[in-house]
Amino acid sequence: MASTRRRYLVSYDIANAKRLRRVAKTLESYGTRLQYSVFECPLDDLRLTQARSALAEIINTDHDQVLFVSLGPEAADATLIIEALGLPYTVRSSVTIV
Repeated sequence: MASTRRRYLVSYDIANAKRLRRVAKTLESYGTRLQYSVFECPLDDLRLTQARSALAEIINTDHDQVLFVSLGPEAADATLIIEALGLPYTVRSSVTIV
């Protein structure tokens, strides 16, 4: 049976600047940055396992946290709908991480 892709909201809180940059760079290969520490990632089971494994090698589990929130199955006609309060929402094509 083929694995179904699901959309995940992935957010992170990383205590060290070097690890923070590595986590962000890693997630860029899995999805789209929505905010500085939030990505939307369409992942099947294999890609989810790969992302978790790659991030586990970077983070310090005593100080850092990465959250994966399932947004449900990805459908061919699904559109990511985001409502913003305050500043209007825009996809960030590049972000400076301090």
